[in-house]
Amino acid sequence: MSGGGSDAPQSPVSPAARDASQRVSYLDATLWQRLALAKSAPELAEFWLELQCSMLDGACRAAVYLYDEHHSGLAPAAFWPQRGDGPTSLLQTARRAIEEKKGVVTGHTAAASSLCCTAYPILMDGQARGAVAVELIDRSEDKLRELMRALQWGAGWIELGFLRRIVAGSKQTLSSSSMALDLVGLLLDEESYSSAGKALVTELATRLDCQLVALGALEKQQLNLVALSHSAEFGRQMNLVKSLAAAMQEAIDQEMALLYPPPEGSAYQIAREHGELAGLLGDTTILTIPLLVADKPAGALLFQRAAGQPFSQEIIDLCDAVGALAGPILEQKRRDDRFIGRKVWDSVSRQVQRLIGPELLGRKIAFASVALLVGVFSVLEGSYRVASPARLEGEVQRVIVAPFDGYISSQSARAGDQVTQGDVLATLDDRDLTLEHTRWVTTRQQRLAEYDQMMAAKDRPGSKIVRAQIEQADAHIALLAEQLKRTQLTAAFDGLVVSGDLSQSVGAAVGRGEQLFELAPLDSYRVILEVDETQVLDIHPGQTGQMKAASLLNDTLSYTIVQVVPITEARDGRNFFRVEATLTDAHPRLRPGMEGVGKTEVGERLLVQIWTRDLLNWLRLKLWAWWP
Repeated sequence: MSGGGSDAPQSPVSPAARDASQRVSYLDATLWQRLALAKSAPELAEFWLELQCSMLDGACRAAVYLYDEHHSGLAPAAFWPQRGDGPTSLLQTARRAIEEKKGVVTGHTAAASSLCCTAYPILMDGQARGAVAVELIDRSEDKLRELMRALQWGAGWIELGFLRRIVAGSKQTLSSSSMALDLVGLLLDEESYSSAGKALVTELATRLDCQLVALGALEKQQLNLVALSHSAEFGRQMNLVKSLAAAMQEAIDQEMALLYPPPEGSAYQIAREHGELAGLLGDTTILTIPLLVADKPAGALLFQRAAGQPFSQEIIDLCDAVGALAGPILEQKRRDDRFIGRKVWDSVSRQVQRLIGPELLGRKIAFASVALLVGVFSVLEGSYRVASPARLEGEVQRVIVAPFDGYISSQSARAGDQVTQGDVLATLDDRDLTLEHTRWVTTRQQRLAEYDQMMAAKDRPGSKIVRAQIEQADAHIALLAEQLKRTQLTAAFDGLVVSGDLSQSVGAAVGRGEQLFELAPLDSYRVILEVDETQVLDIHPGQTGQMKAASLLNDTLSYTIVQVVPITEARDGRNFFRVEATLTDAHPRLRPGMEGVGKTEVGERLLVQIWTRDLLNWLRLKLWAWWP
């Protein structure tokens, strides 16, 4: 009998007819060793099936079916003793065993010479990985049960082989991952791009037993050699440097890993520069891995070994994994080491490329909208108006004061009352003035009598003295008469009492010149604007504007600037100038003291200039203050 891979046609024979020496050969220790050292699933299935069938009585034909890596289809992995399905359809029985996940028997009849087929699934973690099917001469149920038990125990060898392969792969993956993480940590510990590159290539050359490892970086579509293992300076080796750069550029252009000399059966690759580098270095093996960042080439790693040390697939996968991890880290360090001006330029260039590229449609729409708005508002002009707090005052305000020292007798009006000319606002107590007036009148009568006596006695000096006393009395009488007239405080014109309330001061003393009332006309007003100091230079006499009072929001009051008072005032944390203006049209509901907002027309200016004026002025002032 031959192994599971033989295609020579053989007729099924009874196990009883086989020679004893042949049975011994199947049980040879060499075959068991080959089973233990099997490297692939087909080899494992072939050696196992040959051993298993040698232990089964009545086996005529057998096969092992396994799922592929993607578990998409069931394919034969080994046949015994020859390739073929046989009368009982081994494949169908194997499929049934997989579906039911247990041993099955098909074609079992009462005829002693008929054939039947038994199959048992190969399970791992509850999932079917395949099945073994055996065709045999029909036996009793006890014999079939014994055969099924043998298959059940024997299937453990295949499961063990799969587990070994998984464990070996896991160890390889763990080792590769550990090495890759160590190299990543090494890169992160280095501060500069140059030191990180040198440390990486030196560590790779040591760990992978390479004669030379080189690192190249792609800048402006040109590859430059950055680091060479076990070499601090490589400027003198110009031919080697150029050849290394050309080989790495060759791998980057094809965006694939290149191995020279290429293995048999590999895909077509262009390795001309690698061949020239191998000729320069002597009999050698070269592997180049492109470094990708965001799916774009950023550099390459080149590994060189002696010809007797080829790169296995595991080493190639490890180098590829290291390149995938190290590429972004090296690229980030390279960008961080650049001059600040270059960083700014690259950032601006990248944003411009994104803007004009085929992607980021939303950003393009937003930029176009902003550009359109800026363009429109850079051309459009609007009316520039200076807004400022405003309040109304009477154009003429009359202050009514106490004409002499006295006491308040009564009050007829107070602040907020509307009065007409001649209306009494308040009255002062006149009793003291009346008594004083009577005293001086009596004194005058006495002096007249004395004067007549002096004239009768022809006493000229005495008469002159008495005459002077009479004139003094006349002056006092006239003064008191005038003061008595002023005891009634009256309105000088039709208007509104702006201030003054003596209702709580009747009987109180007042001093001469003390302000008691303030009166303003109802048909003559002026507007007082509080213009901020940053905008006062835009205000000139003759300019017009509009005001809205807080209590008359439905009405707009027009005014004309009359005077800018060149004195600054401070209030509420801001400095402003007092600007006076006259109302163009009067309003019957206006009252002195009303406050609101006034907007003075300055002229036509660009809308962008109007909207950014305050910000630009603030920036100019702060820049001047900060500038040394």
